[in-house]
Amino acid sequence: MNNDNNPLSYKDAGVDIDAGDALVDRIKPMVKSTRRPGADGTIGGFGGAFDLKAAGFDDPVLVSGTDGVGTKLKVAIETGRLDTVGIDLVAMCVNDVLAQGAEPLFFLDYFATGRLDVDSAASVVSGIAEGCRQAGAALIGGETAEMPGMYADGEFDLAGFVVGAVERDRMLPLMDRMEAGDVLIGLESSGPHSNGYSLIRKIVERSGLDFHAPSPFGKGLLADALLAPTIIYVEAVKPVLGDILGLAHITGGGLTDNVPRMLPDELAAAFDFGAWERPAIFRWLQETGGVEEAEMRRAFNCGIGLVLCVKPDAVMAVLTKLEPSGIPAHVIGELRTA
Repeated sequence: MNNDNNPLSYKDAGVDIDAGDALVDRIKPMVKSTRRPGADGTIGGFGGAFDLKAAGFDDPVLVSGTDGVGTKLKVAIETGRLDTVGIDLVAMCVNDVLAQGAEPLFFLDYFATGRLDVDSAASVVSGIAEGCRQAGAALIGGETAEMPGMYADGEFDLAGFVVGAVERDRMLPLMDRMEAGDVLIGLESSGPHSNGYSLIRKIVERSGLDFHAPSPFGKGLLADALLAPTIIYVEAVKPVLGDILGLAHITGGGLTDNVPRMLPDELAAAFDFGAWERPAIFRWLQETGGVEEAEMRRAFNCGIGLVLCVKPDAVMAVLTKLEPSGIPAHVIGELRTA
């Protein structure tokens, strides 16, 4: 029996409430920087509020999404580069609701760790705030959970939650308007984005390289390429939402599994995999890991992060409207009868 009568505190159990308060104070300016119509960008209450009327919607349908960044976090933690995984977190969520034609409105995050390091957490949240600014979404709240014994020292996990809205008559996909001969346009990715990292880490291990080693396929370090943040496509795609029939966010499952999600059963996607140059990182992953082509197409985006379906006579107009975004776009295939 333990006869130690010294009083215990929550901090003795591994939870530092003062650190949590310090983090809230640190991130308040970041949250405020994401302010947009419908949200005041404050934090500290028990819930976040959003005014749809102030955002300008008449007959909105809410579209929600949640996601994480998977084992890309392991690379970020091992390299100590924590300022971009927050962008990944936002991107994975907002690109999904964008696929329904929805404008991201507000975002919440969940940060869980064994022991809260204020500097590390603030670095992560700075990326989340940057992602929200890029997406035009307000960061209206979140949760920081300090759970001793649940995570190894220095490790943490992230989850994100987004709510968007779209006018009822503009929801995507427009499956009833799709037909054989419609065209698929692909927007390039910045790399693997946030998918396939369990395989990527296995390939890096096989290569014998350290994340801090010079990149074997480009400039900089290997970590630079592996931690390139996921592209947030919201602003690029907004000008063409009225011109497209469907949109697919290319995440786990690649082109072959994600594009069919926007298509009716009677249609299938026919891809021209030679229509764009596969980035060097994917060529290196395939060669170093001995990954079969079919597996590459399912595990990775292979250089295309977003796919739009358009009518043939709209292709040139859509490509022209996409140009100001600076994200290269290519005609990568068409629809055919399944």
